[in-house]
Amino acid sequence: MALQWYVGTSGWHYNHWWDRFYPEKLAKAKWLEFYASHFATVELNNSFYRLPSEAAFATWRDSSPANFYYMYYKVV
Repeated sequence: MALQWYVGTSGWHYNHWWDRFYPEKLAKAKWLEFYASHFATVELNNSFYRLPSEAAFATWRDSSPANFYYMYYKVV
């Protein structure tokens, strides 16, 4: 079995990435879609503090390709 690596970051919604990674005129609502076109995965570290809503998960799913991976943590 071949080893696979997935490269991503700990989020996609960092304001200081605007005009450095994200195009200047790209709406913030499109940042995940743009991010997912460059990376294969992202860590959802906000779930460490509270689990996102079902609506948030659905929006993220709909904004990324089927082969995009989300890594998240649930603290119990």
